[in-house]
Parts: sequence; C-alpha cells; structure tokens
Amino acid sequence: MSELTASYPRVRVQGDGRQVVSQAGSVLLVETIRKTGLDQVISAALSPWRKPRAVHDPGKTLLDVALAVASGGDCLADVGMLRAEPAVFGPVASDPTVSRLIDTLATSGERALQAIRSARAQARRHVWQLADRAAPDADGTVTVDLDGVLVIAHSDKEDAAPTWKRTYGHHPLMAFVDHGPGGTGEPVSALLRPGNAGSNTVTDHITTARLALAQLPKCYRRGRQTLVRTDSAGGTHDFVAWLARRGRWLSYSVGMVITDAIHQHVLKVPAPAWTPAIEADGEIRGGAWVAELTGDVLHGWPKGMWLIVRKERPHPGAQLRLTDADGMRLTCFATNTADRPIAQLEVRHRLRARAEDRIRAARATGLRNLPLKRTAQNQVWLKIVQIALDLLAWMPMLALTVKARLWEPRRLRLRLFTAAGQLVTTGRRRILRLAPHWPWTGHITAALERLALLPNPG
Repeated sequence: MSELTASYPRVRVQGDGRQVVSQAGSVLLVETIRKTGLDQVISAALSPWRKPRAVHDPGKTLLDVALAVASGGDCLADVGMLRAEPAVFGPVASDPTVSRLIDTLATSGERALQAIRSARAQARRHVWQLADRAAPDADGTVTVDLDGVLVIAHSDKEDAAPTWKRTYGHHPLMAFVDHGPGGTGEPVSALLRPGNAGSNTVTDHITTARLALAQLPKCYRRGRQTLVRTDSAGGTHDFVAWLARRGRWLSYSVGMVITDAIHQHVLKVPAPAWTPAIEADGEIRGGAWVAELTGDVLHGWPKGMWLIVRKERPHPGAQLRLTDADGMRLTCFATNTADRPIAQLEVRHRLRARAEDRIRAARATGLRNLPLKRTAQNQVWLKIVQIALDLLAWMPMLALTVKARLWEPRRLRLRLFTAAGQLVTTGRRRILRLAPHWPWTGHITAALERLALLPNPG
C-alpha cells in the first residue's frame, strides 16, 4: 500500500491582524485608472448628477462598482470588498448611496448613458496613445466584432423573455475590438435587448455598430482602417447596405446564410476555381477550399461586394446540413475588401471566432446575469460591465507582456488581484509589501513599474 501524502497543515486563526491588505494585487487596476485618466473623465462626465453637498463623487462611485466587478463581483453590494480596504481604494460610498446613484442614472436614461460612453471614448483614445496604437492589427486595421450574448434571468426582470435557446432572460448585442493574437479585446458597445430579440434584427445591428464606431479615435475613420465582422446574423441586405455606404473608410466581413441560390451556385463552381484554404499561421492543412461566387447570386446586393464560400470535409461524426454539398460542409461570407487573395480574406473572417473568447470574459465579469430589476437600471449595469472589461483589457495592454497579456479575467484574478500584502507607513510614504513566495509577485511589481513610467494624464 502506497504511503499517503501529508494532510493539510493545521493553523490557528485569529482575526486581529493589522495592516494586512486583501486583494492587494488590485492596485494594478487602480493605477491603470489613474494613468489612463479614466477617473477624471468619468468624474467630469457625471458631474451634472452630483448634488451640491454630496460627500461622494458619482464618477468615483461608478468606478468603484466597476472595480468590484473587474475583481469578480456580480452585484452592487460587492463594492463592500473595496470599502473594506480604504488604504488602497480610498473612501467608498455606502450601499444605499450606490443604489441611489444607479437609480438616478437610470432615471436620466440616454443622457446618462451617453455621458458614460463619451468618457470611455475619451479614455480609450488616451490609452491607445499610451500603448502606441496597440489595438490595431499588424496591418493597421482596427477590427470590430459584433455578436449576441444570452444572459439568463433567474427571476422575473423587466424585458426578460424566452430566448431562441429555450432559456429565459435577455439577449444583448455587443461589439468588441479584437486585439489580435497578441492580446485580448475591448468592449466598445452593448445594446440591451429582450430575450426574444431577433438575432438578425437590422436596426439593432446598425445601432450597435454606430455606438462601437463612435468609441474609436477619428483617425481610424479614413482609408478603410476599420473592419466590421459579424456572423450570419448580420448578413442582411439592409445591414450590408448600411456598411457599404461607409465603404470609403469602412471594410466589412459578414457571414451569410447558405440560401438555395448560393447552394446552386456552389454546385456549378468548376474544380480549378477552388483554392486551398489556409490557417491563421498561413499554412495549408488540407481538407478545405475556398472560391468566389459571381453572377446573379449577387443581384440586389451592394456594388463591390465579394461573396466567398468555403467547403471542408466535416469532422468525424459531424452531421451535415441540407445546404451542404457533396459531403462537404459549406460556409459563406461577404466582404468589400478586394486587394487580398480570397484565402487570406477567408481566414481573416474565420478569426471572428475570437469574439467567443470576449463573450466568455464578459460572462465572467458581471454578465453572468443582470442583477437589477428594471431595464433602465440594467442598462447602467451593462455600462459598468463594459468599464470593468475595459480595465481588464487596458491593464494587460499597458503593463503586462508576452503570455500574461493573454490571461483572461479568471486567471488575472487568481494570480494577480488576489495577492495579499502588508501596508507599511513610513513618514509620509505608504508601501504595499507583497509576499516574495507568491509565484506571480514579480508580474505584479514589474507591471506596476511599467505603469509608473507612463506619463500622467494632462
């Protein structure tokens, strides 16, 4: 019989520790707020909602809730985690004060939401300057991915409804800037919708795209430096036409439903017209091909649109659809980019799958459910979630390197934010000492050094 491993050590626990700071690693997020100037722009944007003799600034209160969400909280009351550490987070409003602020902003409706959006856009411009334009891809293009998110409701909330997956809740439509293989991504817009909202509703896609593009610096609104990608939910005549009207500065790559007309054209494509598909690394793995569809299948669609189809051998056990052909799985997308080989355009569109990573991060950052009762309140909550996701994207962009830049929220919290520390006061200086045996203390200290080297906002 093998020897058993040692049991867990027994320790005596006392609640009288002094100058011990929980969640000390969250100082990374605090320093990110300071260096990006997010605290200043949010405070200025929400100044109309500050009462004359108010103790707490509305902008600071909203940011405190976003910090709690970025650290793993999923309701307004989780801001108490920050309140317990005033040496790190400063004075934090009480739960009733936080609730009153959310109600006030919800009552103000679009005016308050637009103020928050404008502040985020201003901070984003500054962050991209600090990061030396790290958000665009290597070719200088900013990629914006649109995708829907199902948010389950466990109680009868306003506008909650049955979803297409036979669940119950809401169906927000979100947009994310894709940082490419060297980073994660930023949420640039989110439209709260009932659970029964359609996946391909044109007005919702246009609204979400407008809000997303308004978050981008103006320098990306010329020379087709911005690419909008969607799945087949965006493949409607009206939405593609809306994108095409901005063709002088906007590129699009939109998934299309395999209609009967497309299916018939695929069957007529001659064998020499098929080009081997490539992977993200530029290599050809075999088993997949791409081709351009021309002719009357483009009738009624905007001028300059390319229709590209991919056929591939299905994975073992995969069930083919009726629209698949000759035992091949078919997918199709439309684009107005005409200066690249179709194999490169196809792999560029397929990389839209990274939006699923952004959605997973959003679910882990306050979007597991909507905690408030009324839709107007949850619209404010959705803005808080976006600010939290902004911080979780900007901090790695500005302060982390290599693989650590790719860490998702759960890993950032587990390895960095949860690190404990000891607060030491010497004269007028306060020093936060982290445990040297913690494996990721070096990541935290190095990240803080990088943030310290950045210029303070003017």
